Amino acid sequence: MTASKLSLQGRHALVTGGGRGIGAAIAQRLLADGARVTLLGRDAATLDATVRVLSTAVTDHGMLTAVSADVTDAESVANAFRAATAKAGPVTLLVNNAGQAHSAPFVKTSLELWQRMLDVNLTGTFLCTQAALPDMLEAGWGRIVNVASTAGLIGYGYVSAYCAAKHGVIGLTRALALETADKGVTVNAVCPGYTETDIVRDAVANIVSKTGRTEAQARAELAARNPQRKLVQPEEVADAVGWLCQPSAASITGQAIPVAGGEVMAG
Repeated sequence: MTASKLSLQGRHALVTGGGRGIGAAIAQRLLADGARVTLLGRDAATLDATVRVLSTAVTDHGMLTAVSADVTDAESVANAFRAATAKAGPVTLLVNNAGQAHSAPFVKTSLELWQRMLDVNLTGTFLCTQAALPDMLEAGWGRIVNVASTAGLIGYGYVSAYCAAKHGVIGLTRALALETADKGVTVNAVCPGYTETDIVRDAVANIVSKTGRTEAQARAELAARNPQRKLVQPEEVADAVGWLCQPSAASITGQAIPVAGGEVMAG
């Protein structure tokens, strides 16, 4: 590989929700750039399967490992980061990708659902960032990329708890970017629109069951929000994350970048 393809050589990247979908695509991109990558997720079997699939993407200078953790549990996160650091060194690239979406009308949104959306999408980002940031500050270099959503930039009906959590992720991104701006650490968010992942497949199934539409009609309904009339692909999100992780992206911080085919015009 050329030197430009190994721009993250010597860096340890940890990707939460790394077992599938966007997280796995991000891991593959960072591996191609020469990073040592740790996948973090709840399901050890899924992580192990992804490690086997992605092992072919490991460069001569990289490595790929996995640790199991529940991002909503502080002790679980702390243990996972200790294990990851012992294997691959301090984390200097953190991608907070773990997330969960569930739809319900606001009046039927239970406190349990509300809390679960905040815990997984927002508190998980907070806990993992707190675990990684001290080593970045000590090194004087780091990249934190939060995978938010267009739901963190605009409103969507019937997912009020998810929208609130993702808006919180973007607020956290902006606040922390200011705290770390002169410390060599950048903090950004990427905001995918409807992306070809398990979350969208679940949304399609929900539309089919509740409206009687066909699967093709449900997918078309979701894709129609995108002016390009398509679902975003995980690799497209991964490319945006990979760019923000580069040394050359040092002047990009505090941004929430839509990957959504023009659905959101941020400015």
